[in-house]
Amino acid sequence: MSHNLLKGKRGIIFGALNEMSIAWKVAERAVEEGAVITLSNTPVAVRMGDTLKLGEKLNAEILPADATNVEDLEMVFSKSMEILGGKIDFLLHSIGMSPNVRKKRPYDDLDYDLMMKTLDISAISFHKMLQVAKKMDAIAEGGSILTLSYIAAHRTFFGYNDMADAKALLESITRSFGYIYGREKGVRINAISQSPTLTTAGSGIKGMEDLMDFSERMSPLGNANADDCADYCIVMFSDLTRKVTMQTLYNDGGFSSMGMSLRAMKRYSNNEIEEFKNEKGEISYG
Repeated sequence: MSHNLLKGKRGIIFGALNEMSIAWKVAERAVEEGAVITLSNTPVAVRMGDTLKLGEKLNAEILPADATNVEDLEMVFSKSMEILGGKIDFLLHSIGMSPNVRKKRPYDDLDYDLMMKTLDISAISFHKMLQVAKKMDAIAEGGSILTLSYIAAHRTFFGYNDMADAKALLESITRSFGYIYGREKGVRINAISQSPTLTTAGSGIKGMEDLMDFSERMSPLGNANADDCADYCIVMFSDLTRKVTMQTLYNDGGFSSMGMSLRAMKRYSNNEIEEFKNEKGEISYG
């Protein structure tokens, strides 16, 4: 159902790859709510993914670009303003990738060159995006910028690896740039910390399905899916949230506030308890 929350607004969505992508869902909802948008992803992602299909569906022009490259970002903002007929009202940074995760390098045996790529792609690209936009004065007064984070920025999750470091940096950039952009241009910047979601990027994380099961049992409302996240993004892009900035906002069914839930407790109490003797011959529980 459309509420015309973004009627007359212009936006850029970075990172829509296929129908599993949160960015894909956000793009669809933005147009449904009355916005006009452009889409951007890496040239290889545009070739290999379904971004062209989404562009045709939404009548949105696609601007292939490397979000870690300043000149590419300048092109995206310049052409978007030309295509859409004015400054940008909202922007989504939905970009993240860890070569170390892809190569199954554990956190205590990282390839540091790959780690720098993780940070550049998943976090520093957001700073570059914001800096380019600000220097070009590409974002309209009162505009809204979002990035997607995860609670691993604050807590340790097995298998999340150096992506956790990237998300922590991403949230720091949100706060630091949010202060400057808000003070000088009235632009708000926030991060949405989403439930584990089975996107193309998320599926590469070790134990993702088990993590989603655990999160589902822990969260009183259950996991938020990509459609739920898209709805939240639309509200954050709208004028209903004009005074919200520099925040990490949790869209996770309550998971971030939980210690132990009844559903999770029952899950573990129903499992057999592994018994073994320690070196003293005492009974211990694994």
